[in-house]
Amino acid sequence: MSDTAEHPALAHHFDSLAQQREATTLGMWVFLVTEVLFFGGLFATYAIYRSWYPEAFAAASHELDVTLGTINTVVLITSSLTMALAVHAAQLGQRKLLMTFLIITMILGAAFLGIKSVEYYHKFAEHHVPGPGFVFEKEHIRHAQLFFSLYFVMTGLHALHMIIGIGIMLVMLYWAWNGTITKEYASPIEISGLYWHFVDIVWIFLFPLLYLIGRHAH
Repeated sequence: MSDTAEHPALAHHFDSLAQQREATTLGMWVFLVTEVLFFGGLFATYAIYRSWYPEAFAAASHELDVTLGTINTVVLITSSLTMALAVHAAQLGQRKLLMTFLIITMILGAAFLGIKSVEYYHKFAEHHVPGPGFVFEKEHIRHAQLFFSLYFVMTGLHALHMIIGIGIMLVMLYWAWNGTITKEYASPIEISGLYWHFVDIVWIFLFPLLYLIGRHAH
């Protein structure tokens, strides 16, 4: 029998924590594959419409704030670093360091959402929200509205995933605080880290697609 067979975190249907870790990690990877398919459909839709209406999409893309988008990209890349450091601290059993990196990761995630909310406010103020009050250059107004529809759907879903990620980190912080997360049982932090990195990677694709491609042509 494994040394961890009697560990309180071991579920009854597993023989060891190592087996449980492999199963939970596999489960997270399967979930992330479904998420890739989900976002992949949105990316494909965006790519198709952009190829059909390049001028309108370039003009609409020009209305996005590249500076705020760049800052948010740096924020998320930094949060991936702090998440990786949190995983490393958990594997070494460094509880205080783990909690510190989790808190920093959540602060960075909240900063991302705050910056994104500022961007959304600007779009509302500029009447770039699809609907009856949408305002844009006359020759591109229909297809620009399509761009902004995709922009809000894609970035909104990404923001929702970020909110869920922060919620997960709050649970991980509580588990780290009450001693549930230990050197022997660090898998919850590891699989939470996989989710967080996935959300960050999605933004790495969203940023150039929405903010950068075709701007020089406007």
